[in-house]
Amino acid sequence: MSPRTRTDQAAGRPGTGRVTGRHGWPTALGVALTGLASMVVVAALGLWAAGATDLPQDAFPRVVAATVVTAVGGTVELSGDAGGLAGTRAGLTVVPLSVTLVGALVTAAGFLRPLRHRAVAGARELAGWAARIAVLWLLGLLALALAARQTFALDLGSDTLNDLGDLFGVHPEVGFTTRVPITLLVGLVWLAGVLLLALLVARGAPLPARLLRFQESVRPAAYAMVALLLACVVIGLVVALVVAVTRGHARETLAVVLLGLPNLVWMAFTLGLGATWNGRVQGPFGLPMPQVLDEVLRGRQTAALNLRSMAEYDGRVWWLVVVDAVLLLGAAFVMAARSPARTRAWRHAVHMAVALVLTVLAICLVGRVSAHYGLTVLGINDLAGLSGDLFLHPEVWSALGLAALWGLVTGFLGALLARPVHRRGATGPPPAQG
Repeated sequence: MSPRTRTDQAAGRPGTGRVTGRHGWPTALGVALTGLASMVVVAALGLWAAGATDLPQDAFPRVVAATVVTAVGGTVELSGDAGGLAGTRAGLTVVPLSVTLVGALVTAAGFLRPLRHRAVAGARELAGWAARIAVLWLLGLLALALAARQTFALDLGSDTLNDLGDLFGVHPEVGFTTRVPITLLVGLVWLAGVLLLALLVARGAPLPARLLRFQESVRPAAYAMVALLLACVVIGLVVALVVAVTRGHARETLAVVLLGLPNLVWMAFTLGLGATWNGRVQGPFGLPMPQVLDEVLRGRQTAALNLRSMAEYDGRVWWLVVVDAVLLLGAAFVMAARSPARTRAWRHAVHMAVALVLTVLAICLVGRVSAHYGLTVLGINDLAGLSGDLFLHPEVWSALGLAALWGLVTGFLGALLARPVHRRGATGPPPAQG
């Protein structure tokens, strides 16, 4: 802490907004490195469980780097080459949200740690602290983006197809590379979102004096939504562990948990609200557990994935509605219990609806999946069964409308349930005069 800051505090004046020594460049370096390192570790373990260590040409580290890049919203482009008489097409859009979630939690904790035990912080101080982290974060992300590039040769399968490939000069390859400028820009936006959300969620995090009036309405709702999403992940983790113990396939289950568990559970949460996702699965591609997803989507031009279509294969999916109702009531109760007692029930309902709409919108944006690959030789498609197509996209507007309805109802009920709870701002007898 600078001498001037100590003098201001001793005199009862607010600080000057200078960055204190507790969160300078060395601490920022630690935050950036631990955030990126945690993502690398989770991605490496997940890809190991998925069998990526068997990739040729020592490509495993590069695939890990590409996974981390996509986890922060970066762009990894697929490319293909099959010679003069053949053509290829390839594309992949997916965010490994398990890696994203771990990185966000670790980075947010490191960002908030030097700021704890304070009620107010200057905007200049917070901006300087965030800027230090951002500079070092971008340098680490740049190194990962430059390392995330590789080319693989594809095996055509049988000896006959390999002979035909040699005859016509067809040697299919597929590779990936990173669009560095876009990756750095999106990665910076991702980091800014994580740091801003950390300030909004943590009750002990300091805010600039001008923003203190918004914390009563924003912070309880933000905290409730983060708790809701984390509760979904915990439930999904318990279910995955039970499946691994009772049905086997422990390594495959571990890969799903470490790479895409939030992708599945957050999509299941929207399905429990009544939302619909449209998709298709063709060729060698497939979706991870549960198997009902693959059964609904495979072999159709475009299939609607919702409670009704999944119930035709497994009636237990209706339990998603019950689980969602319990989770939303719990989130609404937490939001109301952390809000001032003077807040009316209808206002709680509106806050819950707005927060839930924004949460579902975020799930719809990051939960999209798209993958395709095709190989054509002399006009013949799907050579050696290598071609495939997979996509899964939500019907956004209907999902947001359902989220608003659920938010209004559960927000109002949660406010009623929280009335007996002692909260900040509760009225009581006036203090005795000394």
